[in-house]
Amino acid sequence: MTSRIRSVAAALVFLGCLVTLTSAFNLPNRSPHVSSRLAFLSMAPKPAQHRTMLTLADRVAYQRAIEEVYWRHRIWPKERPDPKPSLDAVMTRAQLERKVADYLRDSQALEDYWQRPITAEQLQAEMERMAQQTKQPEVLRQLFAALGNDPFIIAECLARPVLAERVIAELYAHGRRFHSDPKRGTESGAETQATVTMAAVSASYALPLILNSSGGCIDDTWTPTTLTNAPAGRYDHTAVWTGSEMIIWGGLGSSSFFNTGGRYNPSTDSWTATSTTNAPVARGRHTAVWTGTEMIVWGGFSSGATFLNTGGRYSPTTDSWTATTITNAPTARRTHTAVWTGTEMIVWGGSPTISTYLNTGGRYNPSTDSWVATSTTNAPTARRYHTAVWTGSEMIVWGGYFQDSMNHYWNTGGRYDPVSDNWTPTSTTNAPDGRAIHTAIWTGSQMVVWGGTFFDGIIEDLNTGGIYTPGTDSWTATSTTNVPGGRYRHTAVWIGSEMIVWGGTLDDATFLNTGGRYSLSTNTWTATSSNNAPSAREDHRAVWTGSQMIVWGGYDGGYVNTGGRYCAQSQAPMAQSAFSRKTHGAAGTFDIEMPLTGPSGVEDRSGGLLR
Repeated sequence: MTSRIRSVAAALVFLGCLVTLTSAFNLPNRSPHVSSRLAFLSMAPKPAQHRTMLTLADRVAYQRAIEEVYWRHRIWPKERPDPKPSLDAVMTRAQLERKVADYLRDSQALEDYWQRPITAEQLQAEMERMAQQTKQPEVLRQLFAALGNDPFIIAECLARPVLAERVIAELYAHGRRFHSDPKRGTESGAETQATVTMAAVSASYALPLILNSSGGCIDDTWTPTTLTNAPAGRYDHTAVWTGSEMIIWGGLGSSSFFNTGGRYNPSTDSWTATSTTNAPVARGRHTAVWTGTEMIVWGGFSSGATFLNTGGRYSPTTDSWTATTITNAPTARRTHTAVWTGTEMIVWGGSPTISTYLNTGGRYNPSTDSWVATSTTNAPTARRYHTAVWTGSEMIVWGGYFQDSMNHYWNTGGRYDPVSDNWTPTSTTNAPDGRAIHTAIWTGSQMVVWGGTFFDGIIEDLNTGGIYTPGTDSWTATSTTNVPGGRYRHTAVWIGSEMIVWGGTLDDATFLNTGGRYSLSTNTWTATSSNNAPSAREDHRAVWTGSQMIVWGGYDGGYVNTGGRYCAQSQAPMAQSAFSRKTHGAAGTFDIEMPLTGPSGVEDRSGGLLR
């Protein structure tokens, strides 16, 4: 739960109570001697055969085993000059203990305050749900194996945390709170509890079979993402793919901006809320990038048309936030772009007010928590609703919108080299027509832009695009044969050999749930299936996981909290050393090509969309 008590001190007090209790009752696998009360200092769990109880040391050790699987899958950007660290370098023992304390506290609150203890039958059903609904069966198998394929351990250490959070969220959603203390009761009450019931200690569990090696991932098919515990509906949010989960954050809902979010885990088909402790203020039309260990969000605007130059770094490993410095930070703005270079986040462009535009930016280094301004010499003209991609050595910005006495839709752009702090203009010869709110993806050697809109007395929604090769500073048009209908506020991802576009709006009135797959090598389009596709929408977000595109959220006249998984089998072999959204790469030993996503083709680097 987003309002959990996060202090390490509270977690340790809670853990100490548990140790004392299990010792007092001389439960299985526990010695009554004082020395064994400190057994949780050892990370090695005891063998699970025939066990009817887990010590705290066991639980913490198994939590680490789970985190190790997720950490192996987390994407370590290829551009980063430093090697991917071990899990121990990014997650402390105290943070593991806190995670265990949190799910035990939730379990106890269900029993004490709602009289809804978690039963063995519920845990068995949750394991079976995971096995049947997993969208990443290979990862779920690794999680089971990390827990010794022991159904008791899997029930207690993998299923229990997911189930406890989901049930509490459902109870809150239906207004079933205890006493009169909203949202804080479980934590404040649990802190004072002297006893904790370890449920289902004598249960007998069966290990569920994960039957489908592909997770039901058949090319050109859709399956829905779970609604259970999903974040509230929203648009103008951001999304990043970490290699283990999709993190969405911020955005605008039915009555306010959000500083909440969720982590969607395809392997268990489950949502976990992101912490709000020390989270940035609520906002929309901000940007987000993934660094390998953290999601950095920055900028945007909030209630009262407050434009922001603040941000935060979110660690999914520890579910914690750290503020970005405002010293030397760029001017507050929205509808800007951001890319990750491997060592820095570069933000550029956007609007500091409703009617003004910027051609300034900044480079943020999370290792020093510092900003350096980008040069304005030879920089592109000020704009918003443009796109940006990272090539491995340069940021390319293109397109966008500027208004003075006239509306200007740019077909210009620039390549920014952060090493030399220099700009080089992109050619306009054979460039696509000027546009805004289009998408852009990076293929590893070329940038592909597509769609978007411009206004020349009437709204013109585009189904044209162009392929830009920075090595030759040249453009080639994308085919219009069998192309999807014109649109903007759509998403695009690169899957290794194809660009997939989906959703969006036509004439700012018709929402779409159609899309297309563009093959760069053959310059051809193929329609995406609409069978079981998510409902029509705009301003949603999309990420590519390596085998599937996940779309979520958006606007359809209301605020959407649904999504879908689109399976796509790349027509070309995946590269062993993956490039990525901007050449993102290896996640430990798990190398996959990563996409550009969102309305400006980022993760999510667009500063939101025109409305």
